[in-house]
Amino acid sequence: MESEGSRPLVGAEGEDAAAKALRRCGYKILEQNYRCALGELDLVALEGKTLVFVEVKSGFARGISPRERVDSRKRRKLSQVAMFYLKQKRMEGVSARFDVVEVDFHSQGGTPRVEIIPNAFDLELG
Repeated sequence: MESEGSRPLVGAEGEDAAAKALRRCGYKILEQNYRCALGELDLVALEGKTLVFVEVKSGFARGISPRERVDSRKRRKLSQVAMFYLKQKRMEGVSARFDVVEVDFHSQGGTPRVEIIPNAFDLELG
């Protein structure tokens, strides 16, 4: 079981592994750990002409899918931050989506298993 103090380290390692996997799949990473007053986006990337907001779920969870770990409250928060990002960068008309990337540190061989879930959820406001 991971200790409370190890969570930031696991999260940072997970985000690095996710960014590396996304790059291998042709994504261009624009931002890592984008922060504003409304919250944080783990990664912001470009896949072709589509802007992709990426939520990274890393760690040691068993029996819970990455989609399930991003609940409605988290989806609303990510949607608010994404809308702020689009306005701040003057990109309101750009095609965008939300992906979830799961990084599993329990995989065989010591290398984390990374799964990219495109279009994991829709924009949620309200």
